[in-house]
Amino acid sequence: YRSQEDLAKSRRGRAVEKYLNPRGEAILKALDEVSARHAAKPADIALAWLIAREGVTAPIASATSPAHVEGFAKSAELRLSAEDTAALDAASA
Repeated sequence: YRSQEDLAKSRRGRAVEKYLNPRGEAILKALDEVSARHAAKPADIALAWLIAREGVTAPIASATSPAHVEGFAKSAELRLSAEDTAALDAASA
């Protein structure tokens, strides 16, 4: 979800509306930048970032299509650099 129009396209839109703010936009920008470096989708990078975080044992992700499950597998194989995780951590702080 990146805009008010995106929110209207899904039943989940109302639940994430509160994240469409400057902090959320900064996180999306960082995800886009890291995604470009890895030729991966932002959702795959987000899950890889959670997997890499110390103290996170098992991130919870929801799949509504086989493509989502394929993304989860890619996320488990992605290795983010220290620069990648620092950019994502800074954006989400």
